[in-house]
Amino acid sequence: AAPSLAAVLALGGFPPAGVLLLGLVTAFAGYSAVYALNDVVDQRIDRSTLASDAGPAVERDLDGIFVRHPLAQGLLNRREALAWTAAWSAAALVGASLLNPVCPLIFLGAALLEVLYCLLLKVTWLRGLVSGLVKTSGPLAAVFAVDPHPSPAFVAVLFFWLFFWEIGGQNVPNDLGDLETDRRIGARTIPVRFGSRGAARICAGSLLIALALSLALVNLLPVRPGGIYVAGALISGFYFLLAPCYPLTRKGGATGAFGLFNRASFYPLSMLVFAILDGVLTASFLSGGG
Repeated sequence: AAPSLAAVLALGGFPPAGVLLLGLVTAFAGYSAVYALNDVVDQRIDRSTLASDAGPAVERDLDGIFVRHPLAQGLLNRREALAWTAAWSAAALVGASLLNPVCPLIFLGAALLEVLYCLLLKVTWLRGLVSGLVKTSGPLAAVFAVDPHPSPAFVAVLFFWLFFWEIGGQNVPNDLGDLETDRRIGARTIPVRFGSRGAARICAGSLLIALALSLALVNLLPVRPGGIYVAGALISGFYFLLAPCYPLTRKGGATGAFGLFNRASFYPLSMLVFAILDGVLTASFLSGGG
């Protein structure tokens, strides 16, 4: 949803059907490749994590809704995992090249950053910032797929908006839910460095910034949205980001972290729905008025 949202905002409407279909397939392939690459690089760490996580079952986030770390669990062998990763990477590179020559460079950069993110697990908590760079790569590529020369100010605000959503609504809550396991294996994450209370405050601050940037972006869009989009940005920000973050700042705990991660995961989709509704209803109103 995040790349689709970025494309719609950058273009001020829907891209042509061919670009839309190619973009969706390419974005899916790109994310699939990057997340598969994470499991390939982190195979040994994931095995030790699964072995050390011997506590009682708790609520999990959407990251493990089917099977978490299938390679580490032995559901795939390494050759199969490498073939899976290579196939999605090839699809992403072909699709990205057809969209814009800049897009495959963004994909390759994201893949390298994902490898760096994995390698820094036991080195520094600053690896959390790398996750923000990886997650924003898809939306940035989507912008260049529909507009070869976007406004630098628009790109910058879009980048930091989704960057702070990733940090406050995805990366830190995910790591906060795994805090005790990460401590046992010697991982360096933001919650390990700052504790559960400090991590919760980082989540709150990041999400407040994300909400503010979602509103600031309105003045930088090529087609100024109507009131539905602005209202949607406020509704989405409060319901999907701030509301689930509040109990986390009060009580902490894995359950609160997973609750924030799960709710915040739907934030880009909610923003996309409001952007589409705003465009469709505004166009219908102007057409009727004409």
